[in-house]
Amino acid sequence: MLNALSIDVEDYFHVSAFEGCISPSQWDGYRLRVEDNTFRILDLLDEFGVRATFFVLGWVAKRKPGLVKEIARRGHEVASHGFAHQRVYNQTQNEFRHDIRKSKALLEDLAAEKVRGYRAPSYSISRSCLWAYDELLEAGYVYDSSVFPIRHDLYGIPDWPRHLFIVSKGSDGQWKPSASDVLSERHYDPWPSLTEVPITTLSVAGKNIPIAGGGYFRFFPYAFTKWGLGRINKSEGRPFVFYLHPWEIDPDQPRVAGAGMKSRFRHYLNLHRVEDRFRRLLADFRFARIQDVSLTPSRITTDRAIYA
Repeated sequence: MLNALSIDVEDYFHVSAFEGCISPSQWDGYRLRVEDNTFRILDLLDEFGVRATFFVLGWVAKRKPGLVKEIARRGHEVASHGFAHQRVYNQTQNEFRHDIRKSKALLEDLAAEKVRGYRAPSYSISRSCLWAYDELLEAGYVYDSSVFPIRHDLYGIPDWPRHLFIVSKGSDGQWKPSASDVLSERHYDPWPSLTEVPITTLSVAGKNIPIAGGGYFRFFPYAFTKWGLGRINKSEGRPFVFYLHPWEIDPDQPRVAGAGMKSRFRHYLNLHRVEDRFRRLLADFRFARIQDVSLTPSRITTDRAIYA
């Protein structure tokens, strides 16, 4: 089964865990490591013959345009991670509108292809800012991959679906998962709609366990990750969405002074193990770009008109 592999292209000093001690005005004072780390991932993917979706931060793209061009040249999907790595619910609607359009235009210019997907920094589309879907739809995005169906102090909509679904704005003006079958070739929703590609969780005793990437990939033993992801493929018969950040394969990155104990734990845990685990993951599962796994015509139409 083909699973979706996604890379969130940002540097170590962009993360929400460090926003209390590193402000955006200081970012240009840090030496960029994201380019070298992303090239390491690109080479790994070439080695295993895998194509992935790269959610590129506009701030990075502006400073390293050649990186975006190389991602596209190697056959990967270029998608948007926004421009300034600010959580959605910390922005006004106007600020969010400017951020996602600025990033999309820049990435499309560099990659010479349409940018269809968006992922919010820290998966920060939550119930408090569902207006983000209005802006994504209006800006021309076709799918979003920002919903994490878990409880977390920074993100999460725990009772939303665990797998690919349509999110629609109903007659009451509220965005919610559509009752329509998203996997039907005949799917048609008369209301404004987007495809939502949530971050995959494992359902255990009625609870959603985050298992498909990032800090959770570093926290759980690889044997547990492999078992859980395999269960999703085999028992549920569904693909999973895996994510990784380039800084996670960089155990030699500088340590940030002033970060709290919880932030340090989340960010630095088992960085030295990630590259080996990632290699094992690439060998144990089949992967492709999000657009190939979730948006192919046999599963759901990619015709933009269906969402109008």
